[in-house]
Amino acid sequence: MSLRSKVDGQPAYVLHSYPFRETSLIVEVFSRDFGRVSLLARGARRPRSAIRGLLMAFQPIEVAWAGKGEVLNLMKAEWLGGQPLLGGEALFCGYYLNELLIHLLPREDAHERLFHHYGRILKRLADDASSQAREAALRSFEKTLLQELGYGLMLDRDSLGEAVLPNAWYSYRMEQGPVRLEHAEAAAQVVSGQTLLDLEAEDFSDPRSRLEAKALMRTLMAYYLAGVELETRKIFKELQEL
Repeated sequence: MSLRSKVDGQPAYVLHSYPFRETSLIVEVFSRDFGRVSLLARGARRPRSAIRGLLMAFQPIEVAWAGKGEVLNLMKAEWLGGQPLLGGEALFCGYYLNELLIHLLPREDAHERLFHHYGRILKRLADDASSQAREAALRSFEKTLLQELGYGLMLDRDSLGEAVLPNAWYSYRMEQGPVRLEHAEAAAQVVSGQTLLDLEAEDFSDPRSRLEAKALMRTLMAYYLAGVELETRKIFKELQEL
């Protein structure tokens, strides 16, 4: 166990929580300096618990913990404020981000840059309710997450090291990057050069780039999730069917 037995004043976000015994919660948090950590919040489910209302997803908190082992004891939590509540489709997007972190981020692996980027993305989701803004925020987070995990995308150069051309077509292949095609032929993942360049620049003003970048990132995430089906994806699918 690499965590210190006692930590105080640690900025964090709640990713997920679930009941433990009759009155407690196990809380999965994404902390700035220690990455993903599991904490036991004793008595948090009691009606008069002072900590109960603080352990909300998408809200910045400051926590203290103590103990050893895989699950540490939550000693204190304070709300830091400054983050508007998510609602509607932005709320589903937030849960999608949390699922990615839970399934892809190793425990006790600090990613300070990713932590701050996560906070900025939550603000973007809360501030702009447009579909285009949500798509741009999700693609930005997915790209940053893969970079932080060591799976950074090659977007402005193809597999031979040549500059990606806006009007060319590419097949994006795992561990190789973009492979140029003679035509937009059937391949594992076909994407235009313009989309690759727009994804590199995080410019999603072009509707085609948005659609192709979404399809590309979905394929990449499915590959790295190694068969794990996200609950948020299933909910989105069910809502679309309705």
